[in-house]
Amino acid sequence: MNLLLISIHYPPYKSSCAVQMRDLAEQLLVDGHKPTVIVPDQNIKTSWTLEKKNGINIYRLSSPKIKDVNFFRRAINEIFLSLYMIIALRKTGLDIKSFHGVIWYSPSIFFGPLIWYIKKKSKIKSYLILRDIFPEWALDLGLLKKSPLYYFFKLAAQFQYYVADSIGVQSVSNLKYLSKLKKRKDKKIEVLNNWLKDSIKTKSSIKINKTKLKNRKIFIYCGNMGVAQGMDIILDLAVLYRNDKSKGFLFVGRGSEVGRLKTIVKKKALENIIFFDAINSSELDDLFKKCHIGLVSLDPRHKSHNIPGKFITYMRSGLPVLAKINKNTDLEKIINSNNVGRVYSGYNVKDFFVMSKKLIENESERLIMSKNSVKLNKIFFLSSIATKKILKTFTYNRKVF
Repeated sequence: MNLLLISIHYPPYKSSCAVQMRDLAEQLLVDGHKPTVIVPDQNIKTSWTLEKKNGINIYRLSSPKIKDVNFFRRAINEIFLSLYMIIALRKTGLDIKSFHGVIWYSPSIFFGPLIWYIKKKSKIKSYLILRDIFPEWALDLGLLKKSPLYYFFKLAAQFQYYVADSIGVQSVSNLKYLSKLKKRKDKKIEVLNNWLKDSIKTKSSIKINKTKLKNRKIFIYCGNMGVAQGMDIILDLAVLYRNDKSKGFLFVGRGSEVGRLKTIVKKKALENIIFFDAINSSELDDLFKKCHIGLVSLDPRHKSHNIPGKFITYMRSGLPVLAKINKNTDLEKIINSNNVGRVYSGYNVKDFFVMSKKLIENESERLIMSKNSVKLNKIFFLSSIATKKILKTFTYNRKVF
């Protein structure tokens, strides 16, 4: 099948979205299909560019600035994202009618008009990979109020649900947000777990043994550091470890909160924390082998359930998890039922400290969790599993190919 893949990020950009969409495209290619990727690019000086990497055509379409900007500026620019991309897409000469299906990743919630345009031109079915329930989570975190802006965002989200034939959410509890759609016979709503492809592994550019954390047991946080992650309790945890020279904290990634977090670390003179920018996903396995605990943190005001991409990367490398998340979430059930780490859902950092200390100092327990993590990843979180599920949306038309 000729399949069109659309997302807001794609390598070389380093994000969970970029990595997952690359892994999805490469797995589809392995499975005998022909994926073509379309991605907005705020840095190109022409309407569009075409590159071919690992056998996949990647069309980069000119767009307004949507990366490394504040929440409101990004929102405004994303509103016009589909329009920019439609104009640029028309200039590429790409034959939309040659495709058998379109797959897109949300966030962004503003791809709806672009998908509608593609479907109108080609009469193909579509699959929405829905990773964030927006704007609900922004409402939970106080970033939005029930204002006209909130309802505008909600309308945009509803429109992308409207144009999707199938929608894959990342956890069972997210299904309730789409309960009305689930009753419709023309919509297929299902759980689509996050995924990672077993890619080529390279040496990490981060050399822990050449930093002040040398010879320490390492708590690592790898991924986005934004408002939604609620990182303050991780810093509070590091404060309680400040006099323990055998433990250290490594933060790897980017996000809107990085600057603020660095300021707090400097102000409190925390010598047990080091920040690094995001690295290539191929380097993560090597880096994680030098760490002891993978940290997951989500703001407790979140009501929608989330299975972060960082959790999957930890599982793939066999890194036990320490998660600070809400009680009774899908992620808590996954971690506890499979014994791949520990979950703290309270608000007392001293209790969190006690849990973390027991885990990082119990090597035999961590070894069991490590083995369980690798096993769990192979059962639920491989890209080959995701592609099989997604492709069922397009099999209705298989006799045409």
